[in-house]
Amino acid sequence: MKRALLIAAALFLALPARAQTDEDRFRSLPPEKQEELRQKFRELQQLSPEQRAELKQNVDRLQGMTPAERQAAEENFRRFQQMSPAERQQILLRWEEFKKLSPEKRAELRKQLKRVLEADPAERRQLLENMKRWQQMTPDQREQARQRFREKRKERRQERKQERRLERRGH
Repeated sequence: MKRALLIAAALFLALPARAQTDEDRFRSLPPEKQEELRQKFRELQQLSPEQRAELKQNVDRLQGMTPAERQAAEENFRRFQQMSPAERQQILLRWEEFKKLSPEKRAELRKQLKRVLEADPAERRQLLENMKRWQQMTPDQREQARQRFREKRKERRQERKQERRLERRGH
């Protein structure tokens, strides 16, 4: 289904924005773009009716976006295309899990995904490796990691508090 969304985005981005008929727009494209769209159309025809319905919903949502929202979506799509195949696969696997979550959890993960997409390639690789390690941990290991994080955060707060006290004293 992710491939279908990418196909829809590619179809949308490939067409000129002028008010022409679909056929005129298609004929105005270079031959290599026309062939690319033909291939995408063949792929689209191979989708199940359910997949096509979901794709249509995604296209409708894209068309209903404000220009700023659409620009952000297009930028995210470009960033996604620039990722390695392994990174893209990792993102797509996470998307499947994401769709099953509560709205609150989705909002939190959207923030995290934005961070991954905006990261430079080295940082992105590290973030994805950390995600993979986290996923492979047992619930007990995750809780231990959370506890270590809480302890370190508490230590940092205490250190900052101590620094502020010293600053107030003029040291």
